[in-house]
Amino acid sequence: MLHERPEVEREILLALDATPPRVPVVLGLSGSGRTSVLRGIEARLDRVPSRYVDAERVLSTPERFLGTLIGPDSSQGAVPIPADSPRAAFDALLDYISQPARPSGPQQPILLLDEFLELERLNAFPGLRGLLGQFLEAVTRSSNRLVLTSRYIARATRLLASLPANRFTVVDLPPLSAAEVRAVLAERMASPDDTDLDELAGVVLSLADGRPSYVHRIADGLVADEGANDPLSALAAQMGSGAPLATALRFTYELRLHRARGYSALKGVLATLADEEPLTLSDIARRLGRTPGSTKDYLLWLADVDLIAGEAKRYRFADPLLRLWVRLHCRPSPPNDVALAREVQDYAVSRLPPGGAMTPDDHDLPSSGESGATPLLPEPPVDLIEID
Repeated sequence: MLHERPEVEREILLALDATPPRVPVVLGLSGSGRTSVLRGIEARLDRVPSRYVDAERVLSTPERFLGTLIGPDSSQGAVPIPADSPRAAFDALLDYISQPARPSGPQQPILLLDEFLELERLNAFPGLRGLLGQFLEAVTRSSNRLVLTSRYIARATRLLASLPANRFTVVDLPPLSAAEVRAVLAERMASPDDTDLDELAGVVLSLADGRPSYVHRIADGLVADEGANDPLSALAAQMGSGAPLATALRFTYELRLHRARGYSALKGVLATLADEEPLTLSDIARRLGRTPGSTKDYLLWLADVDLIAGEAKRYRFADPLLRLWVRLHCRPSPPNDVALAREVQDYAVSRLPPGGAMTPDDHDLPSSGESGATPLLPEPPVDLIEID
């Protein structure tokens, strides 16, 4: 499911064509279209050698990852893969990344590295502590062209803050516009009249928080509904147990929690915010029965994996559809049809403007990463003790 984002792709290509080339770092929450953008760049490069690598899929050992980056058709010739230690293999990876571009002859392929923060998983190997910083330093020194992406906005932003700003271009993925949602629906559905399509696009935009993946899932539900053009029914069908959107949201929920500290305690905070948001730190501490100090740690850990956002000392889910999923599925039993319909209806009321619809003439949604949310709290100290 790829969605073209020509303006975003143009910004990335301009960074790659700069002298010296800058490194675009594409940041966006789940469902925002990071992979689609990279594959779109790969298609636009056409005859320029490039290599797309999804680190989340292929990362296992330093040796295997180095082999994946180099690829079987390396224009640099045979690059030996050290077998004596993980550290030697990672050093060879750093050398490959940072080697200077050739003034003539075959060039190293443009590396399109999806989910570069997954490199942290190699920390478990002997001698590889702090490897992510070493990798980014090699990228900074390199005159070759790379594009990086990450779903972890807070972590990536913190890492990049310590690196030379003139070497990196941060590309925050914006939500789709109402016009773009309209184009998706027009392509997928039998042609309703223009006014109906404008209204439908506005509603889908609001329900999906402007995220391409969610828009396509709701569009799937509309298509399956055989022309009923009822986005609330389509969303309800997609949020049922085992449905595609619900499955994707469950993956997001578990993945981000497992990347954070304090798994069980954090689930309690999210359940509290699912019941009511926004809440202050004191409100959350009181409802959890925890001290403000412990609750502050929990909020830091949730913010570090972009599960919550804060504004004016009040905290809420960063992803409104994930909050709906928690309300539906983090309960003792799966929701029945009545509960599903009621929750989706309440969600729609909270998302849609008083008239019940948005059109392409309305203001587009702010980016989830730029919705006025400010950093929650200072960077957590490294000696915090996890409390479940």
